[in-house]
Amino acid sequence: MYYTYYFSSMAKQIPPIITFLSLLILLFMIPITTGTKKSSYGVRSYHNSLKLFVFGDSYVDTGNFLNSPSYKPPYGITFPHQPSGRFSDGRVLTDYIAWSLNIKSPAPYSLRNSSELQYGINFAYGGTGVFNTFLKGPNMSIQIDKFEELIKQNIYSKSDIDSSVALVSSAGNDYFQYLFIDGRNIKDILDFGASLINQLSLNLKRIHSVGIKKITVGLLQPIGCLPVITTPSSFAKCNETLNMLVTKHNELLLKTVQDLNKESGSVIVTLDFYKSFLSVIETMQKKHDVANVLQPCCVPESSIYQCGSVDERGEKKYSLCDKPELSFFWDDFHPSQNGWDAVYKMVQNPLLQI
Repeated sequence: MYYTYYFSSMAKQIPPIITFLSLLILLFMIPITTGTKKSSYGVRSYHNSLKLFVFGDSYVDTGNFLNSPSYKPPYGITFPHQPSGRFSDGRVLTDYIAWSLNIKSPAPYSLRNSSELQYGINFAYGGTGVFNTFLKGPNMSIQIDKFEELIKQNIYSKSDIDSSVALVSSAGNDYFQYLFIDGRNIKDILDFGASLINQLSLNLKRIHSVGIKKITVGLLQPIGCLPVITTPSSFAKCNETLNMLVTKHNELLLKTVQDLNKESGSVIVTLDFYKSFLSVIETMQKKHDVANVLQPCCVPESSIYQCGSVDERGEKKYSLCDKPELSFFWDDFHPSQNGWDAVYKMVQNPLLQI
């Protein structure tokens, strides 16, 4: 996504395996959407007692990254029919989680005002990580700092926090920073992953310590299946080496969540985006109306451009598929609304636990 130009200009200097591993991180700058039908996700009556607080990257950012491509066409063409800061053609994960809780999506922190705080706040910022990334957006610790400041200002009461839910999107961008920007040794990636999980554990403890007892954490999806990874194979197959690394990360995260639930008495549930992505991709590949499920709907003309790019005359430097509602991926890194709709339907059962 926002790393596309920098990555493409340096990729030739890096061995193929590091090129693939580098993109592991991009996953979490990723945002998401849903190709939902009005009959399933139409107008409904919302209640105000429950609030959602969101921390993470572009998979859950609904508008905090104000200068990002997500505020330019063609983002948002499916929902809300104009760019809204979501990294997709439509709704993202946050929108689905809010819908499952019977509330509206919480306002982005960057766009907040006193009349839009009743459903919570979204602190997530596309391109950020658990640690700092070169985009210099607020990492997860800083996002939690902002949350604590609102509590100190009595924006939210103790009862508000006690009855709220937190959504956390973890750490893909950190891997990219470590491997690609910092140029660290690939043999140390597992040690770095352990330190990443350790910091994420501390972040989850902080969120719980302010009074939020119910937390939802997304596992990493199969990064090896992202279009930016599958481009060399003409979107024919996923990279299994990358996917194996993702499974190691997810194993550590699952163990951490299990330990935290025992220690703190919190209710932390995980959403298995790894298995659900693979399952939906496999299902869509069998459908005759999806020619190549790994190919994104929005395709840049070359590696130095990204979805939404235009030249000095305003001419588009990308092409769009005819039917975004049939695609799984929207751009090189993010699912389409249709893709997230299918994935959400597979992971919604754990949400019943909260």
